[in-house]
Amino acid sequence: NNWIHLGFLNDINGKMSKSKGDFLTISLLKEKGYNPLAYRYLCLNSYYHNTLTFSFDILDGATREYDKLKNKVLALKNDGEINNSKVLEYDNKFKESLNNNLNTSMSITLLYDLLKDNSLNDSTKIELIKKFDTVLSLDLLKKSSEEIDKKLKKYIEEMIDKRNTAKKNKDYALSDKIRDELLEKGVVLKDTREGTTFELK
Repeated sequence: NNWIHLGFLNDINGKMSKSKGDFLTISLLKEKGYNPLAYRYLCLNSYYHNTLTFSFDILDGATREYDKLKNKVLALKNDGEINNSKVLEYDNKFKESLNNNLNTSMSITLLYDLLKDNSLNDSTKIELIKKFDTVLSLDLLKKSSEEIDKKLKKYIEEMIDKRNTAKKNKDYALSDKIRDELLEKGVVLKDTREGTTFELK
């Protein structure tokens, strides 16, 4: 019952096509180590009427943004009663964005507005994100397994150790690079007298 005209996916040389041998597939992205949901996030941030120019540099940026977004969502805690009036308000705004000719980029913007809304507790935000993600399908509330969580923590701690060694050797360029790389992944370092701690942004 619905007809949608989509824009083409281009690379820097123009429209991708099988005949040119540069056709992008999800299996190719997986082979290269990319999360297909990061590609989905990239597409959702683009208006479907418009032509989307693809490059792996652009996908790298989308991957960093998706990871930061997911880290922010997973850092939310169930901290009280759900504000049902706010749920209704945001839910209506989300539906308005979709009714605006399926404007998913507006939906993503609303998601970020929700996370920044200090008038809402985390429980209400979680409830709304659960609703939004039935459409966005970004697995925003899907928590990593305990093993993956341990790996993430181990990775962050290893990077902090490398940064501490760099600072000790007065290699401040490397120290800043490690800090910035972690920040891109949504990890904020805090230097204290007791040592370096971190939190998810």
